[in-house]
Amino acid sequence: MNVNVNNPENAIEVRDVHKYFKVYEDKGTMLRERIVNITRNKYEKKEVLKGISFDVKKGEAVALIGRNGCGKSTTLKMLTRILRPNGGTIAEQGRVSSLIELGAGFHPDLTGRENIYINASIFGIKRKEVDRRLDDIIAFSELEAYIDSPVRTYSSGMYMRLAFAVAINVDADILLVDEILAVGDQAFQTKCFNKLKSLKANGMTIVLVSHSLGQVKQICDRVIWIEDGHIRDDGEARKICDDYLDDMEKKRLERIEVEAKRRADKEKAALESGDISEEEKKALREKQLKRLSCEEICAQCGPDARRSGSGEAIFTDVVMLNADGKPSTHFSTGDKVVIKIKFKAFDTSKNLNFTMGITRSDWVYCYGSEMRECTGSTISGKESGEVVMTIDSLALLKGAYFLDFWIQDEFETEIDCIHNLIVMYVDEDTGKDHGMMPMEHEWEVR
Repeated sequence: MNVNVNNPENAIEVRDVHKYFKVYEDKGTMLRERIVNITRNKYEKKEVLKGISFDVKKGEAVALIGRNGCGKSTTLKMLTRILRPNGGTIAEQGRVSSLIELGAGFHPDLTGRENIYINASIFGIKRKEVDRRLDDIIAFSELEAYIDSPVRTYSSGMYMRLAFAVAINVDADILLVDEILAVGDQAFQTKCFNKLKSLKANGMTIVLVSHSLGQVKQICDRVIWIEDGHIRDDGEARKICDDYLDDMEKKRLERIEVEAKRRADKEKAALESGDISEEEKKALREKQLKRLSCEEICAQCGPDARRSGSGEAIFTDVVMLNADGKPSTHFSTGDKVVIKIKFKAFDTSKNLNFTMGITRSDWVYCYGSEMRECTGSTISGKESGEVVMTIDSLALLKGAYFLDFWIQDEFETEIDCIHNLIVMYVDEDTGKDHGMMPMEHEWEVR
């Protein structure tokens, strides 16, 4: 149920809210079906929210994050009154606008201009108000050339542009946003993102649901982490986002380990049984050998390392060392990192070039370096050897990173390539920088 807020400084107050859905096993669609076969109406209650409580102050930007199905979008829909809680109270102070179901109420046979009036009326905007804002809405959508065409002729991107332009031009006190920042092309996405930041700067209260934690860190002051229907954590945006990423990575690695054990047990049973041919057993052993070779190459091997290449040369040992010369995968920003790479060449005529790349756990490519570009030379005529790469000061901020390694020839043919060979963790950073890496800088007041 909805009530008035208790604290006038709050825009939203959520108190002990519960929400469940009825999940039917095989629900009849007709009355006759429901009467004749009553067993088809059996259902179970799926409890999505199990008593959450939080406040959002006026002018505050708060993000709801969590795994799919944790209840964050359900919470947002209850704030918009699309859904009602089964228990608890929700109180809001001020006019609410939502960017949840973009384009709700659009009629495909009407023009973009006509649909602006229809969609605006859903938000409670009177026709005179729309007349006053019409030019701004059309200009923001960048659809001037198509505004008098039926929206059924619009592309999906154009459709979403128009809907966003209408919703964002509502004078509201509270704005609710659910995973709709990927609207249109990159330039328009940036425009929408900047518009949200502008609305926040003007004092609008924003509640945002998004899996894009980079955007969350830029827009939001605070993050609420929902897990299994409960609030697991609530606090400063950057800290909660980093903790959430660490937890997601930990759970991902645990799932990979469980799957790897299940696969190994299945393959072992297949080899010990008489159900497959000798040729199939040979192929399975070769597959196992190739997969295990990543672990043989690197004692620090990550759980989802994968290997490919033509095989004229191979990695035989890769190890990452700290400043003390000891193997380690945990570092702090500014630490010295040494990577020793041993190789064996089966074709010594090849000109071998070694490359190392670093990718963050959210798949942002952070850094790459080629031996040939740095030294001007490659390796040939050697059956084996060692290459050492030294990073004097690790310029990465806190997070998990994947290290990839390549051996290529002068034509950039992959001879041996191992993705995600090592998972490197930056546990401590400067505490003063944001984003991906620190930069030397100074502030001066004049």
